[in-house]
Amino acid sequence: MTFAPGHLQQHPLPAGVVGALSLSGYQLLVDVAGVGAGRLGPQAFLLIAPEPESGGSEELTHISLHQTRLGSEADAAAYQQLAAQLGYLRLSGYRLGLERSGLRSKVSLINPASGAIAMQIPDKHPGRLFGGGGGDVRTLLAAARGLAPAGPPPDLERPELLHQALLALALQDESTSGAEAVELADRALELAHSDPSLDPGTALERARSG
Repeated sequence: MTFAPGHLQQHPLPAGVVGALSLSGYQLLVDVAGVGAGRLGPQAFLLIAPEPESGGSEELTHISLHQTRLGSEADAAAYQQLAAQLGYLRLSGYRLGLERSGLRSKVSLINPASGAIAMQIPDKHPGRLFGGGGGDVRTLLAAARGLAPAGPPPDLERPELLHQALLALALQDESTSGAEAVELADRALELAHSDPSLDPGTALERARSG
């Protein structure tokens, strides 16, 4: 499974969904392996491209964990980090099962080794009143970070996939903006090419240190 860089930019939300949810002109914050975070003013959400073998209408981009009013700017950053982590897990072999719920979709992160569902993401953010149960963005981010990759990250034979993995790792630092993460991933990819013995994490650390 592979998604070329910029997949969600080329495959945005369907016009009907955008119009019905008043999301025209949303900003794409991050795009890793067909998983992204979007924002429009106080609204934030995950954007997910379905697995390539889905076919038919399921090829359309899905929206999940839609939050109509962000609690803080830190919450927006958490959406970006969650999307990047889900993209990284997808690059390692996890599958994302999508179940439509009206205009939005519920997401199941499936471990390919066992076929078990490792975690689930609701179609809507539960909000402050009901957000303590486990479906809020911060709880989901912690759960996603606690999952071990299903397999090793992409190697140098697929530099475009390795770059996406490096981007996802760079975004784990909440002080790193999207633009900074891209620059770090670019530098780390150059280091990995010059020294194939470097694993992605080490290449990224060296890129940060300059």
